[in-house]
Amino acid sequence: MPWLQLVIPTSEEKADQLSDAMMEQGAASVTMQDMQDQPVLEPAPGTTPMWSRTRVIGLFDASTDLQKIVKAIEQQSAITIEDWKAEQLEDKDWVRAWMDNFKPMQFGEKLWVVPSNHEAPEKAAANIMLDPGLAFGTGTHPTTAMCLQWLDAHPPVDKALIDFGCGSGILAIAAILLGAGHADAVDLDPQALIATHDNAEKNQVREKISTYLPQDFKAEARPLLLANILALPLVELAPLLSSMVQPGGDIVLSGILAEQAEKVLEAYRPAFDIQIWKQEQDWVCLAGKKH
Repeated sequence: MPWLQLVIPTSEEKADQLSDAMMEQGAASVTMQDMQDQPVLEPAPGTTPMWSRTRVIGLFDASTDLQKIVKAIEQQSAITIEDWKAEQLEDKDWVRAWMDNFKPMQFGEKLWVVPSNHEAPEKAAANIMLDPGLAFGTGTHPTTAMCLQWLDAHPPVDKALIDFGCGSGILAIAAILLGAGHADAVDLDPQALIATHDNAEKNQVREKISTYLPQDFKAEARPLLLANILALPLVELAPLLSSMVQPGGDIVLSGILAEQAEKVLEAYRPAFDIQIWKQEQDWVCLAGKKH
């Protein structure tokens, strides 16, 4: 069945109102797109920033009278819509279409991420079976890729570790498959913990991974901590994360733009011999050993 997309360009201030109004008028889904190539890389804690010029897109049944929908949205939101357009969208299995473009990826020498619709290219390798999902982290972003490469180059055999900001659980799972004894996966998003649990089950390592919200995590220091989040929270969390690493232990930090690296390095130098381990595109990965 074909669908209709209602596309309304708007401002940062009005985007949420229009999105809510579209859902009230029966949209099957609503998405937002940046209209001016304006990345939002590091929101402040507790905020949900929006682009200054945003395209709000609602998906409606093909039989919908979008002219009536627009008028109803105007009445409901008290926003005058001066510009909108309709686009026809053929029905397809969008999840499968995305999956078809998600191929096995290699990180270092022996670590692979393999989607469920593919065979593992190297059966004897450390193969993470992982599909795209709601939580961030499938290895496609440089920040995740560099952490995986670090793990491949430094297999944490028999070590206990912390994956802080675990997302999909990809780093914790990779560490276990590379020989780690146990991983504590911590994330403030309950959906991430669900994804980590499910992915650990899929990779048959569930008994070696524990999941926690930050407020529930009271752990002793570990030989290894991985934190793939963002520069600002990494700086703010430096005392806490530093305390979670044993003397002589390793810390790996990612989610950092190259221009932000020095600020993060300064925050961790009191406790670690730390430096830029690798850079990919505009992103860097830091690695250090605790004094």
